[in-house]
Amino acid sequence: FEIPESELEITTMRSGGAGGQNVNKVNSAVRIKHIPTGLQVKCTQERSQPQNKAIALERLKAQLLAIAQEQRVQEIQEIRGDMVEASWGAQIRNYVLHPYKMVKDQRTSWESSNAQAFLDGELLEDCIGAYLRHSAKQQQHKEMEES
Repeated sequence: FEIPESELEITTMRSGGAGGQNVNKVNSAVRIKHIPTGLQVKCTQERSQPQNKAIALERLKAQLLAIAQEQRVQEIQEIRGDMVEASWGAQIRNYVLHPYKMVKDQRTSWESSNAQAFLDGELLEDCIGAYLRHSAKQQQHKEMEES
């Protein structure tokens, strides 16, 4: 991807260190600052300014890509929510159709041995009623604890 020049602040300086007279009189080191994020990259490894600028720009792009990927992963995690392992008892409701038949709601402990009637929608009202009673009971307990 390309970074607009208007978002970059490029400064040059002398490299310093070993390297003879060239190091002391030529501005070959490059510092690039990405203004919107405040990220800075400095490169002094090459003797020529254009090479150092290219290296610094590649490093800055790599850092910006890493930040963008982290943000994308966070957004996906926020959308997905907590990952729950799909194991027995981790679901809201369990359906057993073989070797015996049973439907059990884990939140309310409501269960029925007539799984086919539940799947056909005939026992759905019983399950919903158990959930509503359970919710009302929890709300009462919560109100009693607060007062």
